[in-house]
Parts: sequence; C-alpha cells; structure tokens
Amino acid sequence: MLTRSFPPELVDPVVAGCGRSAQRNRLPPPQVVVYFALAMCLFSGQRYEEVALLLTHGLASAKRRSGSSQVPKTATISRARARARLGPEPLKALFADVAGSVRYFADVIVGLGEEAFRQGTEQISYVVRTPVGVAGLITPWNTPFMLESWKLAPALAAGCTLVLKPAEWTPLSASLWPEIFAEAGLPAGAANIVHGIGEEAGQALVDHPDVPLLSFTGSTDTGRHILRSSANDLKTVSMELGGKSPAIVFADADLDAAIDSVVFGVFSLNGERCTAGSRVLVERAVYEDFVARLAARAANVRVGDPADPATEVGALVHPEHYDRVMNYVETGRKEGQLLAGGARPDHLDRGNYLQPTVFADVARDARIFQEEIFGPVVAVAPFDTEDEAVELANATQYGLAAYIWTSDLKRGHRIAHAVESGMVWINSHNVRDLRTPFGGVKASGVGREGGAHSIDFYSDCKIVHVALGDVHTPRFGAAR
Repeated sequence: MLTRSFPPELVDPVVAGCGRSAQRNRLPPPQVVVYFALAMCLFSGQRYEEVALLLTHGLASAKRRSGSSQVPKTATISRARARARLGPEPLKALFADVAGSVRYFADVIVGLGEEAFRQGTEQISYVVRTPVGVAGLITPWNTPFMLESWKLAPALAAGCTLVLKPAEWTPLSASLWPEIFAEAGLPAGAANIVHGIGEEAGQALVDHPDVPLLSFTGSTDTGRHILRSSANDLKTVSMELGGKSPAIVFADADLDAAIDSVVFGVFSLNGERCTAGSRVLVERAVYEDFVARLAARAANVRVGDPADPATEVGALVHPEHYDRVMNYVETGRKEGQLLAGGARPDHLDRGNYLQPTVFADVARDARIFQEEIFGPVVAVAPFDTEDEAVELANATQYGLAAYIWTSDLKRGHRIAHAVESGMVWINSHNVRDLRTPFGGVKASGVGREGGAHSIDFYSDCKIVHVALGDVHTPRFGAAR
C-alpha cells in the first residue's frame, strides 16, 4: 500500500499499480474482506487510544484549530472524546461503527447469492458479478475514519482495487489503514492512499482513464464539477453531497424528546455533518415555547478546548471554514431573530470557536434557510398546516435527510412519503443501519451506497445464457 503526498502526475503509476495487483492476485473477495474484518476488530480493540488521538488531531494542526502552539503529549482519550463531542461511550460506538462496517460487508459478500433464471427446460440464465476495476474513493474531512470505512469495505468486498484520496484537512486517520490492511493480508498494490489537495490529486484521480468508478462524499459544487469532469469517460459515480435537512416538529410530538434530538442533530460534530437538521420547522401552536427552549439549550452547550472531557462542541475544522460560517452568522443577523450564540464564547479568546447559534422567524427565501452552512447554526420557522410543513421542507435544492416529530404515526408516514429526501427518521435522530441505502435526492447526491447497494455499485453484473437442449434458431439465408 502506498501512503504518500502526490503531485498529480504521480497518480498515474499508482493507478497502474492497482491494475497490476488485480492481475497478480486472485484472492476470492470474501477471503480478503473477512481477513480485513478480523484485522479491523483486533486493531480497534488493541489500539483504541492511538486511533482516538489521530481522530482528534486529524483536523489539521492543533495550532490552527484551537490557537495552541503544540499538541500536549498527555492528549489521548479525553481529547478524542471531546473531538467527537459525544463522550467516551459514543466515541467507542464510533470505533464500533467502523469495525462493524467492515464486519457487515464481510457477512454480505460471503452470504450473497447470484440470481438464476430458467426459460422452461431449454435454457438457463445466471448472473455473474465482477469487480468494476480500480475504484477512486474521495472522502470528506468530517468523521474521516468512519466515512473511509464505508467506502473501503464494500469496494474490497466486491473485489475492486482502489485509490483512496482523503481530505487534505483531515489526513491523519488515513495513515491507520496500511497497518490494518497489512494485518489482513491484503495483496500489495490492491489499496493505495494518495494525499494532496483536491484540485490536484483529486482531479488527477477523477480524470484518469483507468479509474472507471468514483465514489465521492463532499460538497454539491465539487460533486457537480466531478460529474462534468467524468462525463467524457462515462464513469460510474456515486455521490453523497450537501444537505439542508428539515426537522419538522408537530404540536402533538414528545417535545422533550424532540428538543434533545434537534439540539444533538444540529450541534453534535460542530454541525459539521451532512445530515444535520439545520432547518427546524415547528407547528405554530408550540412554536414560541419550542424556540425558547431550543435557544436556552443552545446557550448552555459547553464549548471548549478538546482537551477538556466536559467539552460538547469544540473548534471548527479550519480557519477558512470558520470564516465561512461566521459570514453566514452575519447574514443571519439580517435575515432572522438571533436568540442564542452568534459569537465566540467569552472564555475563548482565540481559535475557531462559535457558540451554538439559533435564528428564529427565518423566511423561506433567506440564505440561512436555503444554503448549507455546515456549522453549529440552526434556522427556525413556524408552520400552520401539514401541507405548509411539507412545502417548507421541500423548498430548498437539497434532499438528503429529514426528521419528523409527531405522535400521529399515520401523519408521520404521510409526511415521510411527501418530503423530498433520501432518508427520513420519524421520532428519532440520525440512527444509521448499515443494511439500508444511504444518499440523497436533488442536489444532495447521485446514487446510493449502503448494504447490498454498495456491492451493486462496485460490481458489474454479467448475464450468462446457457442452452440446455437443442437450439431452434430461425435459419436466415438457408432457403433458396
């Protein structure tokens, strides 16, 4: 496995090495991914603190993130816990998700059968899955280790060789994969990691004629660019892109549970998550009360140094991103009523920190209602009827996720079917099941990954027709 920072001209030999590895090594895909699963479980159990440290500090340098001049040697699990904004048990759950993803695809590929069809007694047809070839995997900077596993595991399970291009802002956790793959016995050259900025290393991977398949998670603008770049080669693409997901709260909902879910859904991971419920639509009968409670909770969220185990929200990923989020906050002051946050916490005089921010009474045409901010900022608006709630939910270019809170399950199902999104949760926050398709509609993505959908994406299906008896073919040209 290669793990280097590459100028774009050196991506070509990496891709060529993937092809040679595929020709030399014919390990059955189930064997490869089962070993991968065992190695992943062993690694995550024995090297927990190292994984945690790399996840913590994978968001560029500590100096750029928090204003510190160096990374303390004592920063281990407490920093990682704070980085995840979730506490020690959910952080372990994050590692379990990574190992569980690999285990899951090991189970899928071992148990996956192929289809067969009989045409009476004269012919049988059966499906053969073959690897697409070299898979180009481009991952984002938020939760990098987990999202890398979501692409690596099914690609290897399907038998593809691959080139992973991690985000330049969070490259460190990708350095763990070579050791895991070596422990799994992955053939040399089957999996490669290319570091570099997207416009160079990523673009070279997108443009390469011997990379027929691209899986990308990131912004909608970048996704559009990749689609344009890959069109000439008719590459197979899967893209999970931006989101501006609505959380719809009806008056009959369990409001305590809804508040917990809304606060967690938009402020956990700093709001730097594609499925964040960053638009909250509340039925007018409970609007004033709900907004007041939401603002109080946002003001009480503990923002601080990732070294502090009590921290719930840490620093934003990078100064450039911090400036972008703060520009939206300034825009929001003109577009809505600021009820909480909107500035750096008083006790933090430097670093990329923002107190969770709540804007109320936001109009549907406001930028903070329409555009993905990707930070701890939420826009809240009232609605009067079920139809209006659906209209507001669908009033953006995005369609990734939606959250519905109501005690009327019939209404919950109606709204779930009417909302334009790839994923809907009713009376729940974002609980992921690896067996289910993951992705969005409209400007939130192209295609689906997850479960058997991932194996379909990384495989070509070939149908083989076999005659079982005499073939009765019309004899064109036989008669005189």
